[in-house]
Amino acid sequence: MLLGCIADDLTGATDLALMLTRGGMRTVQVMQVPDKGTDLSGFDAVVVALKTRTCPVGEAVSLSLAAADALLAGGARQLFFKYCSTFDSTDEGNIGPVAEALLNHLGARQAIVCPAFPTNKRTVYQGNLFVGDVPLAESPMKDHPLTPMRDSNLVRVLQRQTKLKVGLVPFAVVDAGAEAIKITMAAADQRDEHFLVLDAITDRHLVDMGTAAAGMKLITGGSGVALGLPANFVRQGLMKAAAAPASMRAPTGRALILAGSCSAATRGQVQAAIAAGLPTLRLDPLALASGEMNSARIIAWAKDQSAERPPLVYSSADPDTVATAQAKLGRDKAGVIVEEALANAAIGLADAGFSRMIVAGGETSGAVVNGLGVTTLEIGPEIDPGVPWTRAIGGRDMVLALKSGNFGAPDFFLKAWDKLS
Repeated sequence: MLLGCIADDLTGATDLALMLTRGGMRTVQVMQVPDKGTDLSGFDAVVVALKTRTCPVGEAVSLSLAAADALLAGGARQLFFKYCSTFDSTDEGNIGPVAEALLNHLGARQAIVCPAFPTNKRTVYQGNLFVGDVPLAESPMKDHPLTPMRDSNLVRVLQRQTKLKVGLVPFAVVDAGAEAIKITMAAADQRDEHFLVLDAITDRHLVDMGTAAAGMKLITGGSGVALGLPANFVRQGLMKAAAAPASMRAPTGRALILAGSCSAATRGQVQAAIAAGLPTLRLDPLALASGEMNSARIIAWAKDQSAERPPLVYSSADPDTVATAQAKLGRDKAGVIVEEALANAAIGLADAGFSRMIVAGGETSGAVVNGLGVTTLEIGPEIDPGVPWTRAIGGRDMVLALKSGNFGAPDFFLKAWDKLS
């Protein structure tokens, strides 16, 4: 193993694994901290998918350090802490506390910080994160039910989360290339700036910062930073780049879409699916809480649909509807009720022969994968930037597309199936 990766949610891990696979690294994704003695020697990169984005800070730190130890024991030469391209966190964390703990654990002085992913319209300029053409705090992320982002300046956001000093490598330096970045990072080290937010508005910026970070023990960021990492190991003679898969063999069986995300992108995908005539079933958290709707009814409904088109079960709703459900049920309970219903439905439908599934939303994906007992994923072809098909290794024979709520084109639910054979 060359690169050991710790992701704070499941779909983020898959996003990163795809990026590394595209770069030529033999990559595998595991759903929990690997046990001692787990043989990870057949891969250049191992991505550990944790569920630490919104859990208590102490738990997030503990799990991340355990993952770090397992990856280091497996031979990792460099660690990557992956978080969302919209820097999902609160003023208490969890990004800052986890990054600080990892930096101290490695005995390292400095790490870069960059969630930029220009292909998906996430850019950083003068330390401010933009979603499309608007600052983060003016984007739909300001209304995120768990991590509302009300400040676009990542230097300020991260500084509130860590005791270590946070600095900025501005656009003019990043645009000048890898050597300029390295010189600026060295100067920042003299000022005891341990975390450096880097501007990035193009893929070239990400490649250059990855090149500049070749010798660092810890890298933190979104999956975009991984654009420049595989080439570092090739230059060092430690690996030969492999071709990324163009398609994936899938087991015979029926198809299904489960959407728990309430992001604007997923809501648009739901509407496109409805307009295209896919059979749809909308879940209401209040109906689930009262027992009016349950997983058994979801299973029965999906099985009754024609096998010619994938049925879509969704709880995606606009911010006002989400807020109403949270007010009546509690913020966390409203989400958990939906996740459990979709996970239980996935189990029942997998038992009934549904072997091809798209799951939208990080929390929903985690619940579904855990329910299905999937522990390891092979990374397949890219559907849209940041979202590949994956195939379960061991256990159930099935393929899964685990989609971050914010990712994917409007027709994602319609076109994804073309990548399967």
